[in-house]
Amino acid sequence: MYDVVIIGSGPAGLSAAVYAKRADLNAVVLEKEYLGTGQIAESSRVDNYLGLYGESGYDLGEKFRRHAEAVGAAFREAEIVKIIPRKESYLLKTADGQDILTRTVIYAAGTKRRQLGIKGESEFLSKGISFCAVCDGAFYAGKKVAVIGGGDTALSDALYLSGIAKKVYLLHRREQFRANAALQNAIKRTANVECVFNAVPNAFLGAEKLSAVNFLRNGAEESLTVDGVFLAIGSVPNSGLLAGIADRDEDGYVIADENGITSAAGIFAAGDVRTKRLRQVITAAADGANCVGSARAYLSQKRS
Repeated sequence: MYDVVIIGSGPAGLSAAVYAKRADLNAVVLEKEYLGTGQIAESSRVDNYLGLYGESGYDLGEKFRRHAEAVGAAFREAEIVKIIPRKESYLLKTADGQDILTRTVIYAAGTKRRQLGIKGESEFLSKGISFCAVCDGAFYAGKKVAVIGGGDTALSDALYLSGIAKKVYLLHRREQFRANAALQNAIKRTANVECVFNAVPNAFLGAEKLSAVNFLRNGAEESLTVDGVFLAIGSVPNSGLLAGIADRDEDGYVIADENGITSAAGIFAAGDVRTKRLRQVITAAADGANCVGSARAYLSQKRS
């Protein structure tokens, strides 16, 4: 039986792995994707992680991973499909039929990309619609693309694509962006990025591949001819495994404080999956460390 099972190998999970090893806990990181480092790998540049200015998200994630490996953290490729509470322990069921028993769980499963749920979206996924500008931007060199969203990710994607595509349309459903001021100023200085406000997409069009995005603006329907669309409209927490076990808010985020403590004894939530104001790499790493402290205190109390 493990002392701690860490579900997820993004910054929160990797930070937890380092701290669990330093605390001499019998711990393992379960990762659904082999050698995964979370969504950070999709970021072209990270300028706000203290001491590592200008790293690509992929490189930063790899450094986190190598750090955890260097201190001896254990990893295991497994997809958890069910968590079963037992007396002072949890039984984890994997997709390939294995059982894993642990005294505590640090749940750092992160989030998945939110979709619009409009006509043509599922049809053109990977056929002109993408969630990752860094991954797929190169396919649109010299072409016209649209980015949908108004937060930091959307504006960062638009800036990244402006150096590849001929034209970038930035569609946002409101009259102003939610992104930070530095990104908004950078967008204003970028000549081939055109902002389209009050635009609510309602359909993606095309034959074998995407060729246009339709949207409503001020009650009128408009259309843009584009070669690709990048969706940057937020995320949905991967918290389904905790349904009926730990409390979640109306959006599905696991309710937990700064120490990662949830309503379920022995389960701690870290990173983007938990309720918090700021979802960034640096806060995820802090969450992982705090959760190990909470797990250690919990285990000590049970053993005393």
